[in-house]
Amino acid sequence: MVSKESRTKVRENKHRKIRNRFAGTAERPRLAVFRSNNHMYAQIIDDTVGNTLVSASTLQKEVKAELEKTNNVDAAAYLGKVIAERALEKGIKTVVFDRGGFIYQGKIQALADAAREAGLEF
Repeated sequence: MVSKESRTKVRENKHRKIRNRFAGTAERPRLAVFRSNNHMYAQIIDDTVGNTLVSASTLQKEVKAELEKTNNVDAAAYLGKVIAERALEKGIKTVVFDRGGFIYQGKIQALADAAREAGLEF
C-alpha cells in the first residue's frame, strides 16, 4: 500500500529548504507568513539576532474588528496592508518574503501584493 506524507510535513520540508536559501538581516529582514485553517500571521524577523521586529495577525482585536472573516483572501490582503504600515512606521522598507512553504497563490499572494502596494519592497 502506498502511503502519502501528510500535507503539513510536506509544507514543513519545503519551508526548511526555503530557509536554507535565505535569512533576514538587520538591513533586510524576513517577512514570514503562516496561515492556519482559521487565521493568518505575519512577522518581520531579524534572523541575525532572532528578534521579531513587527508582527500582525487576524487574532488581534484591531485587525479582527475590520474583518468579516479571518481566513479568506480579503483578510489576507488586509493583513498585508497592516504589516506593511507597521513596518514602515519602524523604518523598514525592504524585506525578504518567506512564504513558509505554502504555495504562492490565493491568500499568500494576496498578502504579498497588499504589502507591496502599501509600500514594502520585495
